Amino acid sequence: MGCHKSRRNEESGDYLMKFENILYENREGILYLTLNRPEMRNALTPAMWNDIRTAVQCAREDDEVKVVIVSGAGDKALASGADIKEIHDRAYLKMLQGTSSIALKDLEDLYKPVICAVNGYALGGGCELAMACDLRIATKRSKFGQPEVNLSIIPGAGGTQRLTRLVGIGRAKELIFTGRIINAEEAHSIGLVNQVTEDDHESLMAAAEKMAKKIMAKGPVAITMGKIAINMGSETDINTGLMIERLAQTVAFSTEDRKEGTAAFLEKRSPNFKGC
Repeated sequence: MGCHKSRRNEESGDYLMKFENILYENREGILYLTLNRPEMRNALTPAMWNDIRTAVQCAREDDEVKVVIVSGAGDKALASGADIKEIHDRAYLKMLQGTSSIALKDLEDLYKPVICAVNGYALGGGCELAMACDLRIATKRSKFGQPEVNLSIIPGAGGTQRLTRLVGIGRAKELIFTGRIINAEEAHSIGLVNQVTEDDHESLMAAAEKMAKKIMAKGPVAITMGKIAINMGSETDINTGLMIERLAQTVAFSTEDRKEGTAAFLEKRSPNFKGC
């Protein structure tokens, strides 16, 4: 499926793209990427993972997208995990294709900021989806976990790797070995969630949009360089990480936005960043 926009409002620039399993809607620079199988608690299938990967590619190439907010349709879940009926009959060698893992690596590597808004369950692949995003905001009633061991399998979309990096080896092993499901408060306390909101969709999305708009007000090249430095630096030794940071800072310093940002500060006015 290609990236074909259906313009909704010519003045605002809002538009939609059509996918089978997700909703793709850009409003004022914020891309709302919504898993859309509410009757199945947004259970994840290979087709949905493929839609996510295509949507990420569209967002990467679309200059009108500044920040992405990922969420789930309905009030039950971001995603309750994999579609168990589908994985029951799946040939084991199919796992080598890495459909879900590749989709989430594409999402993680998207150079634009990605916020995950969790309202309800984020289990298995749903938790892995949330962890592939840059920031996570959840309602108080939300639940997180990697319960795959209950099916005698393990997380297969990056859970063993990203959970460890976010909460540490000891906590990651406990959660993966036991399959324990934790609430939003505990998820926040261990660093899995950045912010917890009241138990309603409106509060959740308001918090996500507030965060998105705060990010959009900053220099976009600086945001991209910061994300690259953090993501790449966390995968290597300190000296290599510092060199990555130095190179990223050099790119940021080369932009007109850097000149605009420093001039605005000195002139005591709001900056007008243009992403160049």
